[in-house]
Amino acid sequence: MTLPLQSDEDVVRLRKLVRDHLIRLGFSLVEQTKMVTAASELARNTLRYGGGGEAHVVEMHNGSKRGIRLVFSDQGPGIDNIELALTDGYTTGGGLGLGLSGAKRLADEFDIRTAPGAGTEVTIIKWKMF
Repeated sequence: MTLPLQSDEDVVRLRKLVRDHLIRLGFSLVEQTKMVTAASELARNTLRYGGGGEAHVVEMHNGSKRGIRLVFSDQGPGIDNIELALTDGYTTGGGLGLGLSGAKRLADEFDIRTAPGAGTEVTIIKWKMF
């Protein structure tokens, strides 16, 4: 499922959608909270730094594992220094600087693809063993 990220209302819709998928997949309340928090941070980054974009939500099944993959993409200015951007406390927008690094800690898998002038794509995955 693809959801546009153009406003704060879109972030609220994304949070609900992610929580609904996690509930259906049997994730605990703590796991739900972690992924909804990560999704919210990445969606807000997409709005604030990327000028808006979209989020893709995909349920995944792999043997005895179930999971959810969230992909956030924008066509914004990109990130000049990924290593610096992933450092706790680093911010270019006056926030706490925990968005990217926090999302990375809250997910089981994290991938970021970006280049100056070419936008950004961040993928996070959370798995549940059954």
